[in-house]
Amino acid sequence: MTVRPAAAAGEASIAENRSHIVVAFDDNRLIRDLFGEFDQNLALIEQRLDVDAVARGNQVTLRGSPDALTRARLALDILYGRLQSGHDITAGDVDGAIRMAAAAEAQLNLPTLDPKGRLAMAQIATRRRTVMARTPTQDAYIRAFDRVELTFSIGPAGTGKTYLAVAYAAAMLERGAVDRIILSRPAVEAGERLGFLPGDMREKVDPYLRPLYDALYDMMPADRIERGLQSGIIEVAPLAFMRGRTLSNAVVILDEAQNTSSIQMKMFLTRLGENSHMIVTGDPSQIDLPPGQLSGLIEAIDLLRAVSGVAQVRFTAADVVRHPLVARIVEAYDAADRSRTGGRG
Repeated sequence: MTVRPAAAAGEASIAENRSHIVVAFDDNRLIRDLFGEFDQNLALIEQRLDVDAVARGNQVTLRGSPDALTRARLALDILYGRLQSGHDITAGDVDGAIRMAAAAEAQLNLPTLDPKGRLAMAQIATRRRTVMARTPTQDAYIRAFDRVELTFSIGPAGTGKTYLAVAYAAAMLERGAVDRIILSRPAVEAGERLGFLPGDMREKVDPYLRPLYDALYDMMPADRIERGLQSGIIEVAPLAFMRGRTLSNAVVILDEAQNTSSIQMKMFLTRLGENSHMIVTGDPSQIDLPPGQLSGLIEAIDLLRAVSGVAQVRFTAADVVRHPLVARIVEAYDAADRSRTGGRG
């Protein structure tokens, strides 16, 4: 849906006064999916954006404050545009549209509004699915991928740091923009090391790197992934396997980077080769290194803050796109950390 004056033919129309707006949609085939079963999508917009929404046919009447009406209209615009593009709408998509619409005022100075006024969310298209930004920070993160060669993303679990990075890597491989994908993690977590796990190296490594595999299988057909793993086009390996290599024509992702040492991080970053993109993700609040050892991620973020070709994206609890309880858990832990440090950092 693109909102236009009521007289404009072939477009969504709107008639408004101070307290309400009436938005009509051209394609009746999309209305059921737009409003949701039993109007559940409208109910969520009502709850989150503080408006009243009443559907009738291909129209919805929105009542509320002018700012709330603008945000609700934008959320519907985002969802309608997704349906027009041939994509389904999930509960997560509705949540993302609401988040993006609520933050639209802050984006007016960014290249996220097209000339027609529609809020344009950044997206990544792969063979299996199209992933759209669900928060302004995710939007900035996706846009950073094509602007710089090295992107750092830090923040709590559930914000899409790794998922979006793997989606970008899959899209680049499918387009032929790179020759391979390399996914890596440092082999340290919660005090456990690979040597204490049963099995050979492959059996030790695969369960540990499972989150990277899960994201990859969401983006690409399983047979393509299996062939890629066998041929080396897709490589999933511990960070130690990166030493001594030059990684060219690839998207290289380092996940859980808060658990790298200073030496490991320098080693990894200097592997960057021609026509490659590096994405480094991590959560500084979940460092599992030995006490007193500096995280290579924290050091790199500080050292490379002003370096050209490097972007840093910081996620917060407000960007958590998992169950709402996850965001509240993150906020509780953050509050406890601030209390222990006297509000610093």
